[in-house]
Amino acid sequence: MRLDVVTIFPDYLRPLDLSLIGKARREGLVDLHVHDLRDFAHDRHRTVDDTPYGGGAGMVMTPQPWAEAMNSLGVSGQAAAAARPGAAVETPAANPVLIVPGPAGRLLTQEFARELAAQPWLAFACGRYEGIDERVYEHAADDLGLRVEIVSLGDYVLNGGEVAALAMIEAVTRLIPGVVGNPASIVEESHSDGLLEHPLYTKPSSWRGREVPRVLRSGDHARIADWRAQAARERTRARRPELLGQSAVEEVPDLELRPAVPADAPELLVLQRCCWLDEGRIADSWTIPPLVEDLDDVRRALARWSTWVVRDAAGRLVGSVRARAHEGLWEVGRLMVAPDLRRRGLGRRLLAHAEALAPVSVTSIALITGAASTANQRRYRRAGYRPSPSERTLLPSVEGTVEFVKRVAALPELS
Repeated sequence: MRLDVVTIFPDYLRPLDLSLIGKARREGLVDLHVHDLRDFAHDRHRTVDDTPYGGGAGMVMTPQPWAEAMNSLGVSGQAAAAARPGAAVETPAANPVLIVPGPAGRLLTQEFARELAAQPWLAFACGRYEGIDERVYEHAADDLGLRVEIVSLGDYVLNGGEVAALAMIEAVTRLIPGVVGNPASIVEESHSDGLLEHPLYTKPSSWRGREVPRVLRSGDHARIADWRAQAARERTRARRPELLGQSAVEEVPDLELRPAVPADAPELLVLQRCCWLDEGRIADSWTIPPLVEDLDDVRRALARWSTWVVRDAAGRLVGSVRARAHEGLWEVGRLMVAPDLRRRGLGRRLLAHAEALAPVSVTSIALITGAASTANQRRYRRAGYRPSPSERTLLPSVEGTVEFVKRVAALPELS
């Protein structure tokens, strides 16, 4: 990812040479260029501000230096790269997303940070004083063709955009693959699924009369996942109850869950294509099996898998999951929920149903999901699944996927 930051205080950005972000820069994962706005002011005082029209306190940053700075980003960025010994000069993306930190903007959330992390090029305009002349935003959008985002850290005011830019850059760049050493730490942290993170513990197990919860020392990954999910909900309810409205599961009423029959095949084909469109976009591949299978493929799969479907009160097929025994384990697949019913607990219910029907001899349940599908991976981790080491996968390898496994001590027989 390329980052450009325009500021009147370039030294403010020096902390980006430290820690994981500094390491990412040295390894070429992040290409950062900091530009001094005063280099684009042409009077002897290098003036970048003036009094506001209409009166009022404070000063407003003038448009001309900003226009020149933004117009030159591509040139100055390449020149800066070329000036570094041994650095390769790459053609920049057609346009950066222009981020302007400010209290009047869109709130930076974890979801928004993930969206920005997918961009190849971000440019930050760090305002000072009372702000930047509004015509700068118009010039950036209308004349330069930039997507302009005014972004806020929260409902408070800072002296300038540099502190906010530091926070935003760290929030975004740590989501770039390879920046954080252990990707799992990103999957399970606060706000990754709308809730605060569960409490954390390390050694020693007993400290000043306070014990680590017994379940965390049990080695039972399913019970640990359940405990962490419940602890995350309780912590969110106590500290940030407003988040529960965004993440709390709303049960879907009047659903019929039953085994699939051949007549369900046409609707299953439509549902899987609908559900895997996002997966194809994320994986940058439109040849993944759920998108290329035809009706005959779905019918043949019904004969090879135990498949269950869910219909709503109107008879619409809105969810499905399938499972089968495979070399001593229980393989779960094609877990899908209609887009308008997601985040309401239906996927969890389908997964639990498939797990509960596993043979009593099974000690492991396995599934595969997209290697780039971080949202799916978070859901499976919360359900107690963990990625298999690449050298010890249990299922046949499928390009672009990762395997997750849930160990179970024993499953009860169904009466």
